[in-house]
Amino acid sequence: MRLTCTALAVLALTGCTSFRADPENLKPIPPDRLLGWQQPGDGLSELVVDRDIGVMGGGCYVAFMIDRRVAARIAVGEAASFHVPAGEHIVGITTDAQGELFCSKGRLQRELRIDAAPGQRQHLRIVSEAKSGFGIRLEPR
Repeated sequence: MRLTCTALAVLALTGCTSFRADPENLKPIPPDRLLGWQQPGDGLSELVVDRDIGVMGGGCYVAFMIDRRVAARIAVGEAASFHVPAGEHIVGITTDAQGELFCSKGRLQRELRIDAAPGQRQHLRIVSEAKSGFGIRLEPR
């Protein structure tokens, strides 16, 4: 009995932690949820953003922001590229203000400062973890 309870507790906690989707399983964010920074050009830097697959917040979009302006509404297992001018930028995630579900009414604000160089590609990953909730990470690739 003790072993069963322990196994169920571990399963419950890990069920809330997201995992990285294989690149071939990521879906592109539909154009109606891409709200800016979509035009490639000379001297720009590319930000590739993907959201992990997981149960926590799985029914809700997360708003991805560039310089504190919403760039996209991202669901689990989705990815997109954004093109920003070279220089320092603040990227982050917040609740989706356009959402109609309960999770859009919560509080979420996570930000990172990044330095973008012309022609550079940087990968960002949106995660959800049992202990710390949602987060955004710069991923080396």
